[in-house]
Amino acid sequence: MGINVKATERNVSFEKNKEKWAYVMMPETYSTLVASKVIAEASVRSGIPKGSLNAAWAAIGDVVSAWTTEGHSVAIPGLGYIRFGIRSASVPSVNEVSTKLISSRRVIFTPCSDIRKELASTPINITCYDRNGKLVKRVNSSNSDISGGFAVVLKVNDEKMGSVSGAGNYDDGTEVTITATPASGYRFDKWSDGNTSASRILTVTGDVTLTANFVADETEEVPTV
Repeated sequence: MGINVKATERNVSFEKNKEKWAYVMMPETYSTLVASKVIAEASVRSGIPKGSLNAAWAAIGDVVSAWTTEGHSVAIPGLGYIRFGIRSASVPSVNEVSTKLISSRRVIFTPCSDIRKELASTPINITCYDRNGKLVKRVNSSNSDISGGFAVVLKVNDEKMGSVSGAGNYDDGTEVTITATPASGYRFDKWSDGNTSASRILTVTGDVTLTANFVADETEEVPTV
């Protein structure tokens, strides 16, 4: 686990006909989790019906929106606080003060201490690409250069159906055991490359991404979500 970051070599010069290349880092983005998926997962974890959570979600959203626009700093459970802010130009005379000086209105989020601590302790994995898109280096939070290895990335078609293990960075030729473990009420179907063995040995010869596909186990009762 950790935060995955891409370091991409880009021309950062703002001068015409002049190049200045540097590695620019940005977190890798993941899929957007829409409200319905968040509510469904919260229902599974808490046992509260989705209908009740839907109503609570809408009510909380209305309260947060109303209070933040009134100037309050509003708590977001387990995360921190949000409030509205602005960007504006400054002027030397009070006679020049005007709403026209406001260039943008923003939402400002202040994480709570627990979130800050968790982020500070979360490992960082950096993958570096040169200007041609070639992978040239990998490095992690301990500043260990792992450029000689290859990445094994494992995913699942639905996180509530099961989990996977064996992902990581490995040297060329390493034999790695990857395993797909279904959750209660589901069974492993196959990997995205067509292999149907839930646990298998993978010989690493390059970067590889595999998705474990799980399906409902008709012999068991599937948890209500």
